[in-house]
Amino acid sequence: MKLGVLGGSFNPFHLGHLSLAEKAYSALNLDRLVFVPAYRSPFKTQGGCAASCEQDVSDNSKDRLDMLAAAIIGDTRFAIDSCEIKRQGVSYTVDTLVDIIDRYLPEGKPVLIIGDDVAADFLKWRESGKILEMADIAVARRINSAAVEYPFPHILIENDVMEVSSKDIRQKIKAFDSSKDWQSLIHPRTRAIIQDRQLYGFKSDKNNQFDDKSPSESDITRVEAAARETLSMDRFVHSRNTALHAYDMCRRLGLDPQAGYLAGIAHDLAKQLDNKQMLKIINNEGIKITAMEMDKPNLLHGKAAAVLLRDRFCIHNKDVLEAVAYHTSGSENMGQLAKVIYIADKTDSTRKIEPALRKMCVKADLDTILFAVLEKTIHKIKAKDLDISEDTLKLLNKIKGK
Repeated sequence: MKLGVLGGSFNPFHLGHLSLAEKAYSALNLDRLVFVPAYRSPFKTQGGCAASCEQDVSDNSKDRLDMLAAAIIGDTRFAIDSCEIKRQGVSYTVDTLVDIIDRYLPEGKPVLIIGDDVAADFLKWRESGKILEMADIAVARRINSAAVEYPFPHILIENDVMEVSSKDIRQKIKAFDSSKDWQSLIHPRTRAIIQDRQLYGFKSDKNNQFDDKSPSESDITRVEAAARETLSMDRFVHSRNTALHAYDMCRRLGLDPQAGYLAGIAHDLAKQLDNKQMLKIINNEGIKITAMEMDKPNLLHGKAAAVLLRDRFCIHNKDVLEAVAYHTSGSENMGQLAKVIYIADKTDSTRKIEPALRKMCVKADLDTILFAVLEKTIHKIKAKDLDISEDTLKLLNKIKGK
């Protein structure tokens, strides 16, 4: 196995790191590239910023490992080795190479990948001569667009220089300034960890009243990834537009927008299941099945999706589960989030609806919108000479009574 080794603080891991690793992997014809997060870099012994932006980088080693791992899920080109974090103390490359070679048994010398921001001082590194005996050195561009020669044997990697650094990202996050974009500089799964754990001084929203009970970014990311993988593309696009529509409505109505987005992205999660699978899930839960649902088990996809959301993704937010379960036919006593999802599912931007109804969704109160949507839905069902769910009729009558 031809092995590459790329060390760094990765605080946080960003797209510049990923781009460099991908270029090095292909340019050096590697079989595997190992990321080695430092415990305490000898280049940053004066206090590299940690998750709190106040402590040494060694103190947020778990966060840095998690953020790195999140960005390379499923990518067999890359490995992570935590030997420097386990060893603690200042991380010296010579010790790491001895350890890596002993455990990975590479064919020939491993390739140590370093940036041109530190290459000029390479000969000053601890036991640099021993490093040159153990490994080939590849120098990647970090700050110099033009090739620079160095006084030791090396390979130059012709990678593009990305204007991104972990320090800049940390500063942008801490500044809490919407004009300072940082989210586009890191992988979405890494972003979710930063937001969930409020790393680097991150604040989701100065006026967010739902922080304690809101679904996490990680929850949403996991569920959305599953929806994208299991649903047809048309169905996924509808689900995502429903989620965005629900998010916007929740923000306007003072409901939890994160919960709205999660329920929207998950509402059709069971849509691809066949009737037998759907009935099995519902029967195992002991949920009462109506005659109409027995005749048309596809009507159960909302209730089945709620079970999947709870059991497979450990989502226990009652409002979200209710909204997913009852988005098909509605329920007489469903809560506000469930009403939002019922509306969003039937009025998202992938559907052709009257402009007046679409405008109502951004201006009217929740029950007024729901009443209009219910009437339109029932009208369509009657036009197709189909049966109307008793739950839908009960919900209409209750809203009409208001």
